[in-house]
Amino acid sequence: MQPVRETTLEIDLHALTHNYRYLRAKIPSTTKFMGVVKAYAYGSDAQQIAKRLLKEGAEFLAVSYAEEGLALRRAGITAPILVFHPQKVHYSALIAHHLSPTLYSLRSLQEFIQEATLSKKEYYPVHLNLNTGMNRLGLNEEELDAALEMIKKTKAIQIEGIYSHLVASEDPMEKAFTRLQIERFERGAQHLIQGLPAVPLLHLCNTSGILNYPEAHFDMVRAGIGLYGYGNSPEQDQHLIPVASLKAPITRIHQLKKGDTVGYNRRYKAKEDSRIAVLPLGYADGLYRAYGNGKAAVWIQGKLAPLVGNICMGMAMVEVTAIPCEEGDEVLVFGPEHPAQRTARQAGTISYELITGISQRVKRVIKD
Repeated sequence: MQPVRETTLEIDLHALTHNYRYLRAKIPSTTKFMGVVKAYAYGSDAQQIAKRLLKEGAEFLAVSYAEEGLALRRAGITAPILVFHPQKVHYSALIAHHLSPTLYSLRSLQEFIQEATLSKKEYYPVHLNLNTGMNRLGLNEEELDAALEMIKKTKAIQIEGIYSHLVASEDPMEKAFTRLQIERFERGAQHLIQGLPAVPLLHLCNTSGILNYPEAHFDMVRAGIGLYGYGNSPEQDQHLIPVASLKAPITRIHQLKKGDTVGYNRRYKAKEDSRIAVLPLGYADGLYRAYGNGKAAVWIQGKLAPLVGNICMGMAMVEVTAIPCEEGDEVLVFGPEHPAQRTARQAGTISYELITGISQRVKRVIKD
């Protein structure tokens, strides 16, 4: 392939297919698969990712907010879409486009029943989120009876699913707590099921849950980061392929003398004669300042080149003294050969933050 001529995020749908099939093979054939495409499909392209997942056989999609679901509907996607964190102001649009809301508190349950009733809906599909230890969203165990009473009094909604969110399914040091969460979820879900006219779908496992807790696959699993090529451990990562590759061309190379400085506030000072390459991406593109000043590196000609000086809004500088490269050569910020978790770890963060933070002004190219 020719080197990129501008900062580009390449999205490899073949890698996505590989990851989906790997994860799907880990669950029973009767267990449904929900593909999580929130945050522009983890910083890539939600529409293209969603269409490929559905083509491969995923039964559900999931997003964080209603507008993300509406964008998928506008793209012609008709599959069931769960909204993890809907806001009251979007309930009417959500209903109009047949998105399934998560109801995560007594208040949200009451307000959505009112909206569905006003919209003259009957048995509108919703999912209940149970708090099993995340203490973020979700109904607490002592609220379940009150929730059941509200549900029994209306025909406006139908409980399509009940779910919770695992806190640390990737952490072997937290196995006891994860199993406690599984127990709490089963207890709460069964309590609700006893009072419901129909049995809903139960879903609990994220990517690491799929791989580490097969006993908790239930009726459906929700895969996010694993679909995009990251499994939260070196053992898991070797079976997955990163879907997104962030690339940029070298736009300028400077020859520095010992003592020359680079960038704002002169944060980098050359200790000897050296070469610095300039890249056309910065913190406005998602390469945050935390990666600068030697904290992280990019991949050039099969070698690591440290980011030096303060990362600018639209530019970054790397030290390339020992790397044979020229202006116009391609630089890999992250991708299969230089995975995002390596760069993220060097800066004290996680791959999720790096890949989801890529600005929408960065050009997307689909590889299939």
